[in-house]
Amino acid sequence: MTVPIEVAVGSDLPPPPLSRFAAWRRLRQDKAAATGMVIIAVMVLVAVFAPVLTALEGQDTTTQHSDLIDSASGGTPIGSLGGVSGSHWLGVEPQTGRDLFARLVFGARISLGVALGATLLQVLIGVGIGIASGLGGRLVDGVLGRLTDLTLAFPYVMFAIALMAIVPGSIPRPLILAVVIALLGWGSTARLARGQTLSLKTRDFVAAAKLSGAPPLRVARREILPGLVTPILTYAALLVPANMISEAGLSFLGVGVRPPTPSWGEMLSHGTTWFRPDVMYVLVPGGALFLTLLAFTLLADGVRRTLDPKNVEVAP
Repeated sequence: MTVPIEVAVGSDLPPPPLSRFAAWRRLRQDKAAATGMVIIAVMVLVAVFAPVLTALEGQDTTTQHSDLIDSASGGTPIGSLGGVSGSHWLGVEPQTGRDLFARLVFGARISLGVALGATLLQVLIGVGIGIASGLGGRLVDGVLGRLTDLTLAFPYVMFAIALMAIVPGSIPRPLILAVVIALLGWGSTARLARGQTLSLKTRDFVAAAKLSGAPPLRVARREILPGLVTPILTYAALLVPANMISEAGLSFLGVGVRPPTPSWGEMLSHGTTWFRPDVMYVLVPGGALFLTLLAFTLLADGVRRTLDPKNVEVAP
């Protein structure tokens, strides 16, 4: 006769994992995570529908409106708040007169695209190396561990600047940015995956799978990988804003995307080198970057609270 197992409060047994539907429901009920998801969804929609939004405004990212800047003062936008008007919803850039709203929404494509692409590559590389290191023997773990340490200790900014400087101009800069950020930033993901793998491989269900003759690849895919979902998802949500900052930093240093291609980092770089005060020129891209970083941070914290087995409520 099969006896159903019930998890009671105070039991030593771990609580059952949440189903996908239950996890999604709890995530939506988390106010902070829900707020983060709404902001992220808005930012993604803005990036996807950037051509529609700029068409509604009637502007583009490259047209220079010389009649809207005061050449006598060095290129200061004419009007209050950087030239905000019905035709230019967020004003225009100093010196160039390019529409700021159009560059902001198209810049979202670059900033979000680079960050998400780099995060995906980091997770794929880091999880693969972390699992291989945790399940491999002493030699494999030693070699991959030293490689991970080398990646973490590598002078990231200097190497990125040097690499971006020699990349041929025919290769899209956003693609190169995503690859460079991922190749130089997977170490922390690998270390997290290795630590979780070392913990999981001592569990009874992993030992049972090995005793049944399952090959290492099958053990990794069916036994180890599901246990990495929660920490990796949480960490990936934090990697996205970190990679956005990396893209902004490289663009700020002049080795990221190049004008007239817009990105939030490139806009901030241009704004901080502008010698006259223009609050809109710095506030608009800086505010968008801050809001997106805050949204991903709220989402990461919500994912951790939702998927953490310790937070699963069980009936007494």
